Amino acid sequence: MELFAQPIYLLYFVPAVLAAGLVAWLGVKLKNRLVRALFGPQAYAKLTAGLRPPTRWRGVLFFLTLFFLFAALAGPQWGTEIVEVQGSFAQTVLAVDVSSSMLARDLKPDRLDNAKNMLRMLVSNLKDERIGIIAFTSQAYIQCPITTDEDALTYFIDTLKPDMLPVPGTSLAAPVALAARMLAKYPGQKALILLTDGEDHSPEELKSAQETALQNGIRIIAIGIGTKDGTLIPAKTDASGKIVEYKKDKDGKTVVSKLDEKTLLELAQATGGVYISYTTPAQVAAQVEAAVKGLDRSVSRAASRAAYKNRYAFPLVLAMLCLAGYLLWPRGQKTPRPAGENTPKKGKI
Repeated sequence: MELFAQPIYLLYFVPAVLAAGLVAWLGVKLKNRLVRALFGPQAYAKLTAGLRPPTRWRGVLFFLTLFFLFAALAGPQWGTEIVEVQGSFAQTVLAVDVSSSMLARDLKPDRLDNAKNMLRMLVSNLKDERIGIIAFTSQAYIQCPITTDEDALTYFIDTLKPDMLPVPGTSLAAPVALAARMLAKYPGQKALILLTDGEDHSPEELKSAQETALQNGIRIIAIGIGTKDGTLIPAKTDASGKIVEYKKDKDGKTVVSKLDEKTLLELAQATGGVYISYTTPAQVAAQVEAAVKGLDRSVSRAASRAAYKNRYAFPLVLAMLCLAGYLLWPRGQKTPRPAGENTPKKGKI
């Protein structure tokens, strides 16, 4: 525990006292110069003969006033309290294709690893976003609820694996519908970042997905990952990672997975979003960050944390009391002495 939140202000107290002392010294010199010019030292001494000399207690009170003021600025703290941190955030959902086609190696080491690298950079950059993660194939599942916790988001990104879901295939409508339910309670414009190779085994559902996104104020930012020429999909690898078998369809033909940019472009444009062709993790993360700017924000609780209680009020009250004492300390007049007191008595001889 640190006793002061801003201990640097205690160091500032030293130059403040030196400055006050310098001003007081200059003030005394100026006063003496004016006294000599207007009255002369003897006349001034007669005029002030009935006044008490300035007491040192006023100087002590002024010194204490400065000390307690700087102690209050330093923020003394002890005891703890639970503080709810609020912030203004935009809402975004990341939907990641984890179907077997994301194992394709037209991007090295494969499509999904590239996607995960980009998502880690993106989450690190989007500090003012509430983000959720969806994993999807032909069905969609919530991988991480909407949160501002970067560590949690990074953890769930790391756990994404091809074929981690029990259902095969790919449907772009499924993540759109799930994202709409996740974002329904937030007002204004939201974003769905859809990261996939674009192959859709349920194209008849795309029109419904577009309408769902529009009704819920969701702008789709589609990221096409893969190449137009495509490549084979690994089905089995050996211990060293070498491919020993490729995926085949029900007719026994080897499956070639190609990037379908047309579908993704239509889906993005229909919702007022943008289509981004995957290049490198850093470039795509920067493009997505630019695309989500301007989303509507809502104020919400970001987290609860324990914090020390700021006790600045105690030294501040003491400073005010010392200042009041300094200003109100009476100077008054000397108590008159009885007549003849100043005359020394003669002793008996």
